[in-house]
Parts: sequence; C-alpha cells; structure tokens
Amino acid sequence: MVDYHASNSQASSGGPAVYMDPREQENDWDRDLLLDPAWEKQQRKTFTAWCNSHLRKAGTQIENIEEDFRDGLKLMLLLEVISGERLPKPERGKMRVHKINNVNKALDYIASKGVKLVSIGAEEIVDGNAKMTLGMIWTIILRFAIQDISVEETSAKEGLLLWCQRKTAPYKNVNVQNFHISWKDGLAFNALIHRHRPELIDYDKLRKDDPLTNLNNAFEVAEKYLDIPKMMDAEDIVNTARPDEKAIMTYVSSFYHAFSGAQKAETAANRICKVLAVNQENEHLMEDYEKLASDLLEWIRRTIPWLENRAPEKTMAEMQQKLEDFRGYRRVHKPPKVQEKCQLEINFNTLQTKLRLSNRPAFMPSEGRMVSDINGSWHNLEGAEKGYEEWMLNEIRRLERLDHLAEKFRQKATIHESWTDGKEAMLTQKDYETASLSEVKALLRKHEAFESDLAAHQDRVEQIAAIAQELNELDYYDSPSVNARCQKICEQWDALGSLTQSRRESLERTEKQLESIDELYLEYAKRAAPFNNWMEGAMEDLQDMFIVHNIEEIQGLITAHEQFKSTLPEANKEREAIQAIQAEVQKIAQYNGIKLSGGNPYTTITPKSIDDKWHKVEQLVPQRDRALQEELAKQQSNDHLRRKFANQANIVGPWIQTKMEEIGRISIEMNGTLEDQLVNLREYEQSIIEYKPNIDQLEGDHQLIQEALIFDNKYTAYTMEHLRVGWEQLLTTIARTINEIENQILTRDAKGISQEQLHEYRTSFNHFDKKGNSGGSKAWTRLDHSGALMAEEFKACLISLGYDVENNKAGDAEFARIMGIVDPNNSGAVTFQAFIDFMSRETTDTDTADQVIASFKILAADKNFITAEELRRELPPDQAEYCIARMAPYSGPDAKPGALDYMSFSTALYGESDL
Repeated sequence: MVDYHASNSQASSGGPAVYMDPREQENDWDRDLLLDPAWEKQQRKTFTAWCNSHLRKAGTQIENIEEDFRDGLKLMLLLEVISGERLPKPERGKMRVHKINNVNKALDYIASKGVKLVSIGAEEIVDGNAKMTLGMIWTIILRFAIQDISVEETSAKEGLLLWCQRKTAPYKNVNVQNFHISWKDGLAFNALIHRHRPELIDYDKLRKDDPLTNLNNAFEVAEKYLDIPKMMDAEDIVNTARPDEKAIMTYVSSFYHAFSGAQKAETAANRICKVLAVNQENEHLMEDYEKLASDLLEWIRRTIPWLENRAPEKTMAEMQQKLEDFRGYRRVHKPPKVQEKCQLEINFNTLQTKLRLSNRPAFMPSEGRMVSDINGSWHNLEGAEKGYEEWMLNEIRRLERLDHLAEKFRQKATIHESWTDGKEAMLTQKDYETASLSEVKALLRKHEAFESDLAAHQDRVEQIAAIAQELNELDYYDSPSVNARCQKICEQWDALGSLTQSRRESLERTEKQLESIDELYLEYAKRAAPFNNWMEGAMEDLQDMFIVHNIEEIQGLITAHEQFKSTLPEANKEREAIQAIQAEVQKIAQYNGIKLSGGNPYTTITPKSIDDKWHKVEQLVPQRDRALQEELAKQQSNDHLRRKFANQANIVGPWIQTKMEEIGRISIEMNGTLEDQLVNLREYEQSIIEYKPNIDQLEGDHQLIQEALIFDNKYTAYTMEHLRVGWEQLLTTIARTINEIENQILTRDAKGISQEQLHEYRTSFNHFDKKGNSGGSKAWTRLDHSGALMAEEFKACLISLGYDVENNKAGDAEFARIMGIVDPNNSGAVTFQAFIDFMSRETTDTDTADQVIASFKILAADKNFITAEELRRELPPDQAEYCIARMAPYSGPDAKPGALDYMSFSTALYGESDL
C-alpha cells in the first residue's frame, strides 16, 4: 500500500500549498472507521451525485462509487473536469497493476495540489474499499469545492458556515450553527434559495413542523432551476438523528458556487467601500496637515523680521523693555509653536504610514510646506532668535558703559570747570606793575605754584578728552553736547596755557628788579600746592564712580582703597608739616614785630583750605568704604544667583541626559503588546511633563540673573538656551517614540500581522541593528541603534526568520529581489518600516488598483462603464455620491448616456492622491 505523507509543499503548478490540520483530518478518518450506516448511505448518494454533476460534462457518470473508480480511469477523468488540467495519459490495460498505476496517477495529482492523503493507498481503491473511496472523494471535494471558500479570512469550513449564517440571518426559525442538525427541518435550504432567487420559493408558506415537505421543495427547486443535482433524500435526513456533516457540506457548497456571482458582487462592493473610506480619511488628514503647516510657517514668517530688527535704543530702560518682550516670547509664544511643530511631524508620519498601508502614493505637501521646509524655517527662526538675544545683551553692556562714561565725563568736566573759574581774570591782571619787590617775587612764586597746579590738571584735561572720544566711538546719543563741552574745555585750556606763559614772562622781567624773597612763604607754597592737588585728586578718586561684574573685581577695588587708607597717616604728617611752616611764619613775624598784610604772597592755598579739604577727605573715606561694601554685597548676591541657577541646572541637565538615554533603551527593550507599550510610554511621557515645574523654576532663576545683568557663570557648563533645547528635544523624542508605536499598531491592524509576529520582527531587527547612532544637539544624545540595517545585517536577519538567502546563486537572486523591494533607492540600508512592509506583503494580501477595477466590473455586470443608478444600488449613499462626484464620463466606443468611467477613477485612487 502506498502512503502519501507529503508535507504542505508547493503544488507543481506553482499554486499555494493547501494546509489541512492533521488533527482535524485524523479525527475525520477515525470517525470514518466507525461510520454509521445511515451516514454512509448519505455520503454514497451525495458524493455520487456530486461526482456525476461534474462527470456529465464529459458525457459519462458513475452508478456505484466504490466500483466505478476501481480502474482509475473515471477518477482521472473526474480530476481533469473539476481542475481543468490534463493528467498523465492513463494505462488502458485490464490488469491489476494497470489499475493501481492509474489510481496512483490520480493520487499523485491530488498530492501535488498540497493535499495530505493519510492512509489512502491505490490498492484500497482498486480493491473497492468503500470507506477509503468515500474518504478519497471527500478529500477531493474539500480541495476543489470547499477549500477556496473564505469569508473574512476564515478557514474553508468556517467560511462556508459564516456565509450560510449571513445569508439566512433575516429568516425566522433558521439558526445555522453547524452542518448537521441545523439543516434537518429544511428551512435553511429554502432560505438560501429565497435569499438569492425569491421568485422561486414562497418562504412564508413553509412550516417548521413539516421538514419532509421543506426538504423536498428545496431539492426539487435547486435541481430544476439552479442546476444543482439532488444529492440527498429528504427521508434519510429526517430519519437520521444527526445527518452526515460531509454530505451536508458537499451539498451546501454547490449552493455557494451556484450563487457565487451574487457573492462576488457583495465582495466587490465591500472592497470598493473600504478603498473609498481610506481615501476620504486620507484627504481629510492632508487638508489638516496643509492648514497646520501654513499657520506655523506664517507665524515664523511674521516672527523672524521682529527678531532681525536691530534698531538700537538710546536708554537702558528701553533696551530692558526689549529684553522683557523677548523673555515673554520665549516663555509664552514659542512653547505652543514647538508643540505644533512636533505634532505636525507626527501627523505627517501617521499620514504617510496610512497611505503606505493602503497602497497609496506618498503625500507630497504643496510647495514650501514640506517637513524639511518647516525645519528649515524653524532653523532660521532659532538663528534669528539667538542673534537677537546676543545683540540685546551687547547693547545693554554698551549702554551701561556709555552711562558710566557720560557720568564720569560730567563729573570731571564740572571739577575742571570749577577749577578754571576766574583763572583767565587772574592771569590777565596787572597787579605786578605797582607791587614791591617782595610782592613781585611773591607774585612770581605764586605764578610758579599756579603753573605747578596747571601741570597737575593736564592729566584731567586729557582724561576728559579721552572719555569724550570713547563716547563718540561708542555712538553715544548725546555726543554733540559732550563734544561741544569738551571743545570748550580744550580751547579754554589752550587759552590758559598762553596766558600763563605771557604772565610768567612779565613777572620774570619784573623779578630782575625785585629780589626780596620770603623763603618761608615760598616753601609753604611749594609744599602746599602738591599736597592740595593730592587732596583734590584723592577727593576725586573717592567720589569716582565704578562698575564691576564679579567679586574679584570689587575685592580689587577694596584692596586698592585699603592701600590708599594706609597712606593717610603719612599724608597727615605732611599736612601737619605744612601747617607748621605757616605757624613758623606767624611765630617769626610776631617775634620780629612784623605786621603781615594779607596772606601768603606765593599761594592762595590757605591753612584753612588745607584743613577743610583734609576734613573732606576724612569724610569721603568712610563713604567710599560703604559704597564698596554695598557693591561687594551686590556681587555676593549675584554670586548667590549664579550658584542657585548652577545647582538647579546641574541637576536638570543630567536628568534630561538620563531621560534621553532611557528613551533610547526603551525603544529597543520594549516588551508586552504594542498597546501595553503605548500605555507605558504615555505614562513615561506624563512623568516627564510633570518635571516641567523644575524647568519653570530654572527659567525664573535665569530671569533674575539677566535682570541683575550677570553675563557669565563659572559654576555650571549649562546655559538656559542649552537646557531649553534639551527639554524641547526630550519632549519631541518621547512624542516621536509614541508615534512609532502608534504607527506599528496601524501597520499591525492594517496588515493583519499578529502581536507575536510583530514582536518577532522587532526582536530580530534590533538583534542585527549593530551600528550605534547619536542624535540631538550638543550634549543631548539618544543611546540608540541606527534604526536601519546594512545589507549584510539585513541578510542575517532574513536567515534568522527562515529565508533561504545563503551565498549561492539562488540565494543571491532571492536576496537581490527582496532588496529591490525594501531598498528601491539603493541606499544600502533597510529601515524598520520598510522591513515591516515587506514582511506584511509576504504574509498578507492587500487591495490594488486592478482589484478595485475588477470589483467595479462585477458591480457593472462586466460592462466597461457603470451608471449612477448602479452605484446607488450597490454602495452606501455617502460612498456612492463620493464616486459619482469624482468619476469622469465614460467615452469608450460602447458609451451610453450617463455612463461613468470607473477604470480611470480606480487607477487615480492609487496613482493620484488629490483626485
């Protein structure tokens, strides 16, 4: 006996293998071995009628099923009729070996169609074994009459049962749950006929309690009007507790095939509705994307000119207002736009995924609204934003410097103008013409002291001119008035120099005639003048404004001030020594009885003025102490602000980095169902969003730092701009990761990929994704694999999944074919999405333009056009009107009034996205 234990291999004709569950088949054969006589009778009649319904097409028939197939000739003929293929030429001999060889040819052909024949051998058929013959015929019926029946991707038997349930659902007293008891009363058979041909049966007159009448009515109508031979006897069904399932299935399958045309129309209508619904949803998503992209680009277009405006302000208050407006933009206006940009990218990726899953062309936004265009505009916005902030801070520094210099100019100019007041009148008087010799000598000495004082003031004049020049170079807004005042001082200084020289010449001419000099007065004058000038310089320095930016600078000023104070005892000794000279003059005059008239002839600096200025210096020293200590406190406060910001930044920065790394690991190590992963990721996203108050706190600290005009921070490497970029990238990355899972769910649901398959694909892909990749800005990195496989990595991945792409001629050809699908641009890398699309195409079926055209052709009764009436009859109202509005009039040679071109419409669904 020959055993056919062939596996589910490819049929020799190239068709797909037919899988039959061995457990189900073995149960069938077990039942056959204990076949009930009533069941065997039903099977003989049904199977015989079924075979004859096909053999009569060849002009023959059988009478006894186990006898007439023994020589294998009619068995081979039956297979040729039902398959439409030619079997090997039969042997015409009458010997047993010839019969066995013919039956083996038939069994070989059945096995070539992917059917596993368990324990059925040619010898049993030739010997007329009834059970084996019935089992063989049942196998043929399963393969050629039932196997291809599939409703909603169910198995053959389940598909046939589901078809019966749907067709009989509206009928009372009919409840089809199986292929035995549910058919005993005959109502199910009548319901099937009435559903498709209501004119043949008056269903309302049938009674559930009269099964014989019901069954005979259905059998007779089917044979007479539907060309379905009577395969069963009503009495056998009614008198059997449980009718034979195989017989019922065989008979019902004949009804299915008889009504297949109507079924095709229903399937075609369902396919068209599905395709149109996808297109309608995609068009809505495209419109949403275009509007969101336009709004975002318009906002960027309006914002960039504002950020590029570099018109300087004249005062610090005006620039501070500009800075405050910019902070408001950063805190209030920009964050929603960051979210909009991220959402736009997510919507675009989701739309492209939907289009790819439905075999539609990729969405191409209108010109200027590509994601790359938006990213480019956003890049320009951030560039303008950075330049604007740097410009404002530089302007604030410049204005601060200008205010300081302008005030310093005014102070020095006022001191100088106060000193020069009356000097021209003094230098032009002719007092020496009537003076005595001693008085002339006194005038000359006085003039020498004045010259010394004049020389001492030269440095102040040069400082005034230098400050004015710097104000001009820094574009001070009130430069004209500064220049005018400086010009006046310089002209007056030149005039004083000329007058001084002229007076000296006059005094020296007079001095030759006058020789009486009072050395004591002269010594006083010479020592009093520089000391007086030192005190004036000290008062000026003690009142001088200062500007510092850190503790080190203010401590330097404090150190210099302490050094100055350390010189005060020596200065006081000099003052006492000068005062002692004047006291000596008084003493000598009193001792010699000399009556002094007026003051010291050589100087206007009186002891009282020296004491007054000395007391002024003593008063200014503690005032300077307080000013320096106040500035020290301010710089300490600034340092506290720096430390406070740095402490928080040094926590937030690593936290963001850690989260970025965690997201990278999550994207590789995610377990559970995609829905579980999505829930976990959203919870993870919420935990990140809940961290936002720490960012807000940092923004507040940063604002205090900017308000305090602090421009550096040595305690941290993080800037607020750096942390903002990291925070925005963190939010964007988790959102994109969530979107990847959502797209995987879309792919899984649309392609019919199971959760286990998707997990297997992801695990295999990640295992071979060896090449690391870093992304992000500056220090923000996502520890992630590259997200793509190189060619050799992809080949290893395919081998792990069972593909035969080893390094040989056939394997290389198969791998080249697959690479042409997953990498059409020859980039050398395969993305996970391309990999999933390929695997789904390998395991599932998708609708195509040709399939949609074939569906419309069924609805149009094989015409090359369809009418609006036919569309409204076959499709739901909204989808029928959708087609009518978009279909062009048909212009073919067989065109009729109102004809619509469904072929170009179907092609457009897959070739043009904007119908």
